[in-house]
Amino acid sequence: MNAPLKRTVALLCSAALIVWFFHSARAANLALLVSRVHAWQLAGLIGAFALTYLLRAARVFDEFRVDTDVSYVGILRLTLLHNAMVNVVPFRGGEAAFPILLSRWFGVPTMRAVAALLWLRLQDAFVVLALAAFVWPQLPLAARFVWIAAVVLAAWAIPRWARNHPEALPDHGRFARVSIKLRAALAESTRGSRRAWGWTFANWSVKLTAQAWMLAMLLGVSLQTGLAGAMGLELAAVQPIQGVAGFGTSEFGGAALLRAHGIMLADGVQAALVLHLFVIACALCAGAVAAVLLPDAHKTLTDH
Repeated sequence: MNAPLKRTVALLCSAALIVWFFHSARAANLALLVSRVHAWQLAGLIGAFALTYLLRAARVFDEFRVDTDVSYVGILRLTLLHNAMVNVVPFRGGEAAFPILLSRWFGVPTMRAVAALLWLRLQDAFVVLALAAFVWPQLPLAARFVWIAAVVLAAWAIPRWARNHPEALPDHGRFARVSIKLRAALAESTRGSRRAWGWTFANWSVKLTAQAWMLAMLLGVSLQTGLAGAMGLELAAVQPIQGVAGFGTSEFGGAALLRAHGIMLADGVQAALVLHLFVIACALCAGAVAAVLLPDAHKTLTDH
């Protein structure tokens, strides 16, 4: 699917959510739904999301700390700004902040930075896809094992493929040389994959638990049902087409898996929307804190 068509579909998904939301007079119910979350529970959710940001920064810092002059605070600032931009810039345009800031602040080669982002997102996708096998409704046990095995095999094969990259020779075409260089950079990113997997699993364990907890409170359901809704939201983020800032696709993805647990589609979409707004609010607040309070990574390294 070409880019203009994908963007059109993304806009239609977001527009469909807006039309449904106001046409069904659901706007007045948001305050009532949010009131089910007490202040101490909200504080706990904010703390959980703050922990996920720290874990994500640790994962990136661990990858670059050996051969790059980076600081954890600088990487934390980068990841918070990157996360904020991903959540608000349309059509995943915010992803560009990661390689740009890595290159500008820490002197990481652009190809290496792009490969690091690619491997980061692949690890996220593999973890989400593997966990989805546990909550996917009415799936036979054997199919769940096959699903997980396929994900594990792909996660093992990609680093192995990258490390067996050929050398870039002058007689190769430009596209081939770029591909080989990207493969070499990906091999460098995956060299400490065992630790990276640990950080990634820790991050997603906290993030999904927090989201499941919030959905459980909003809908008055079990944590297991809330986890299904949280997985639906995250699986919607893995697919190639997403609404603007994720609106539309995320909500309907979460509601689809909640529907399998007996939650009405309209109620599921509304709860997923509240969670989505909460996630964006946390990302924007954390990004603002990073921009205002955390020291500028480039200036800090220059001063030293």
